[in-house]
Amino acid sequence: MTNFLALIPAAGSGSRMGNELPKQYLPLNNRPMIYHAINTLWHNPLISKIITVLAPDDIEWYKYDWSQFSNKLIVFNCGGMTRAESVLNGLITAKHQNLVNPADWILVHDAARPCLSAYQLKNLISDLAEDEIGGILAIPVADTLKRSDASYRILQTQSRENLWQAQTPQMFRYDLLVKALDNAVNVNITDEASAIEALGLHPKLVLSDVRNLKVTYPHDLALAELILQQRSDT
Repeated sequence: MTNFLALIPAAGSGSRMGNELPKQYLPLNNRPMIYHAINTLWHNPLISKIITVLAPDDIEWYKYDWSQFSNKLIVFNCGGMTRAESVLNGLITAKHQNLVNPADWILVHDAARPCLSAYQLKNLISDLAEDEIGGILAIPVADTLKRSDASYRILQTQSRENLWQAQTPQMFRYDLLVKALDNAVNVNITDEASAIEALGLHPKLVLSDVRNLKVTYPHDLALAELILQQRSDT
């Protein structure tokens, strides 16, 4: 039987937030930010395990109580210098511990994307479960795009036709994802889909919405808090 496992690379420092505390632990609705990502994944009945990949020297994680997720949550302190390294290290460690099979689906999700909804997650899984390659949550680019020079002057307007903004989770089979990340060691990739693309494959885009935002700058945190509060009020 094919399993669905989630993996959250959380070994980064989140320096653009201007905070000494790693971004994944910044408080959001009285919880560390990563809690909200784990919570949504944990509530999906199809996801059997949630693997969180931390930096080897991460001690912040152990200051919180994660026991409510203990039947699914697994923690590896094997994070690398890049996202791709952390994901690959986590996948290899999971295989060594006999937690995953070659044909299992892996859903890689950002620790800093706390507003993923149960509906978005369910839609991604149902849309891709029979797909040959896999795919990602994404939204069509709506705003006019401008390319600038080094002094922030507009050089030109870019066409937004057929352009999408990538989100997570990004969902691929274990064997294919390991192969893609191994192949991309010396390639500049920013997400799992770009590693799959480097193999000449074409992941599917699954429509999401703007509420599944990534917290990158301080003002994003306030917006995420509003989204989560509104969700809990409805």
